[in-house]
Amino acid sequence: MRRLAALCGLGLLLVSSPAPALRSDRDQPVLLDADQATLSERRGVSVYRGHVVVRQGTLRITGDVLTLYGHGGHIERAVVEGRPATFRQRPDGKPEDVRARARRMVYEAARRRVILTGEAVVWQGGDVFRSARIVYDIDQDRVQAGGTAKGSASPGDGRVHILLQPPAPHPPAQARPPAGKP
Repeated sequence: MRRLAALCGLGLLLVSSPAPALRSDRDQPVLLDADQATLSERRGVSVYRGHVVVRQGTLRITGDVLTLYGHGGHIERAVVEGRPATFRQRPDGKPEDVRARARRMVYEAARRRVILTGEAVVWQGGDVFRSARIVYDIDQDRVQAGGTAKGSASPGDGRVHILLQPPAPHPPAQARPPAGKP
């Protein structure tokens, strides 16, 4: 179990989260709470069940089940399932957290992408992005949405719904007194 700490660390999952996180988050310890844990170093699988909560700095992930796949202390894939599974993190330079909710969230380390399926929603402030399936490519900083989640056949599931708030108005510039006058 000497690799247990590395596998539990969730390092690749957390450092490569779907938003450019606060740099200080990466230097924070990872805290993982669950009702049950089943760890198999030989198989490279760890399963955490029941009220799963992962925290690291501003990052918070919750779900019913978290399954980590990896070898040699490196996470290859992480799956969070819940009703719903949630994600929350403060991006660098932003005043508000990025939040996500879906029935299933999958992080694929090799492809550096996050896939949200089942009533997927991503929002920050008043801006909202909804679809049955949302894929975020970390390296390309590209979001792809649409289609239906596996096992979903209800009409309209393939639609993408986006709500963008208008930019905040800039305050008018104050008039400067003419030169030479107080």
